[in-house]
Amino acid sequence: MYETLCEAVFPELGRYYRGKVRDNYDLDDGRRIIISTDRLSAFDRPICEIPEKGRILTAISRYWFDYTSDICPNHVLEYPDPNVLIAKRVKILPVEIVVRDYLAGTTNTSILQMYKTGQRRLYGIDFPDGLVAHGPLPWTMITPTTKSADHDLPITPKEIISQGLMTAEQWSRIESWALQLFARGRAAAHQAGLILADTKYEFGADDSGELILADEIHTPDSSRYWFADTYPHSLATGQPPLSFDKDVIRRWITDRCNPYVDDLPKIPVDLINATMNTYVDAYCRITGREFIPLRQDEPIIARIHRNLSVVAKMQQSGQVIGK
Repeated sequence: MYETLCEAVFPELGRYYRGKVRDNYDLDDGRRIIISTDRLSAFDRPICEIPEKGRILTAISRYWFDYTSDICPNHVLEYPDPNVLIAKRVKILPVEIVVRDYLAGTTNTSILQMYKTGQRRLYGIDFPDGLVAHGPLPWTMITPTTKSADHDLPITPKEIISQGLMTAEQWSRIESWALQLFARGRAAAHQAGLILADTKYEFGADDSGELILADEIHTPDSSRYWFADTYPHSLATGQPPLSFDKDVIRRWITDRCNPYVDDLPKIPVDLINATMNTYVDAYCRITGREFIPLRQDEPIIARIHRNLSVVAKMQQSGQVIGK
């Protein structure tokens, strides 16, 4: 049995916020502690825990934040633990930026599912007839969604600006950054024998109004990666492409129930372990680095608590944390 990190609750750290897969603490000095758990979320709710997932996603995001820092600023300050990031606290803009090269997706805000119902104007974009499921789009598209505690909804750039969710200047800058980030991710994926089909970015603004890339970047949770060598056969036979992302579990669930209405079936252990191995493989391919298992001589939660104990003491004494 593999150990998993379901949650990381440390009341002494400060103001606590539980996200879908991360536990967060806001510090008095303007920093945020972000702890990546092993929770897997889909269909706007938690599904299961995948061993090593939190550590792997932290490492992949770390790699990409470093690799894209010349494109736009990000929120990274330091990494005191393999599952933990201390970040500059920003006000997250209420829009997720989704960039797509392919007609894909399993959720009801995905362009594939809406296209299947006959819709041709999506996210303010006119889609031509004749597109094939999982096939390439005519051009790289940005399909933003609103951020909601219940369910994300499609929104157009014009609506984003008219509703005051972003200014026209903010949208212009974020649109440019998102396309540059995606282009770099696409090129790196190609070198690794992968296809970056789509991804999402989250941006925030600091106290001075500066826009900053936040959350995560180009991980298997925020991105859809396909294996390039098997993609042509999958497309020709009408099968979903073999992927690195959580679509494997999402499809397993949707084959058995309506995940937005029904109780979810229990995920089999062999599927959980296979998904863990997929995350490990993703890390190795995306970063070009070997995945080294950590020593199991102390529980994950104890290790994180130990590594954050210095942060907690500095917080209590009023000292500044980070760079």
